[in-house]
Amino acid sequence: MVDHAMKLGAGIDVGTECVKAVVVGDDGRVLGRAVTPSRGYFQACAYEALAAACDEAQTDQGTLDGIGATGFAMDCVDKATLRAGDAACHALGAFQHLTRPMTLVDIGGRSPHVITVDDLGRRTEARGIRRCALGVGSFLMFAARHLDVPATRLQDLAAAADRSVSVSSYCSVFSSTEVLERLRDGATREEVALGCIQSIAERIAEIGGFREPLYVCGGVIEFFPGLLTALASRAGVTINVVPDPMYTAALGAAMMTFRQEQLA
Repeated sequence: MVDHAMKLGAGIDVGTECVKAVVVGDDGRVLGRAVTPSRGYFQACAYEALAAACDEAQTDQGTLDGIGATGFAMDCVDKATLRAGDAACHALGAFQHLTRPMTLVDIGGRSPHVITVDDLGRRTEARGIRRCALGVGSFLMFAARHLDVPATRLQDLAAAADRSVSVSSYCSVFSSTEVLERLRDGATREEVALGCIQSIAERIAEIGGFREPLYVCGGVIEFFPGLLTALASRAGVTINVVPDPMYTAALGAAMMTFRQEQLA
């Protein structure tokens, strides 16, 4: 039950693959959360996710003191009281859980970043993937569809492979074509699945800047956990996962609503 003396903030991360929403108390506790696939109008998806998060928190949108929006389609949240970039929201969301400086690898559906987070939860640097490699989550969803498995089972296929086949292009469009070519040429589904995961790990490893302590967040790592092992192998460091990695940016956006009030 929500303490009505407590201030409430919401965060909505409007991504290319999913919309995530959280309702948070001013003490930092997550009271409700929800995720819905991105489809049709982003605005409708955003408010659908927010309504579901409010239901779980046993409250309604009228009780919210602020709504923070982030993500690819954050401008579609017309009731947002603030909008902030992905990297800043991921940084603050991860810091809310871990309360320490860190290097944070955000592996979202569109644009992975390596983010330096200071001892106040602020993003001090953000390094992105090369532009032609955008859409890593969408690429893995594409691969899962053509390998005829749910996205969450792509790693199961990859784990059963004796070897991988090369899916070498850094361009997401050309990589998708390579998946079809490898299947046409007789590669097994398992081999192609492993090749896809290794391809994404190589794209992210190319960003560099992997300084410990190193954490990863974002929806891709939740749907495709095998990517963590592949990335750690290429980066040569230990990588930990932020709690509830899919909701990191939404949490950061919600916490920013309280910081905004403090600075007003």
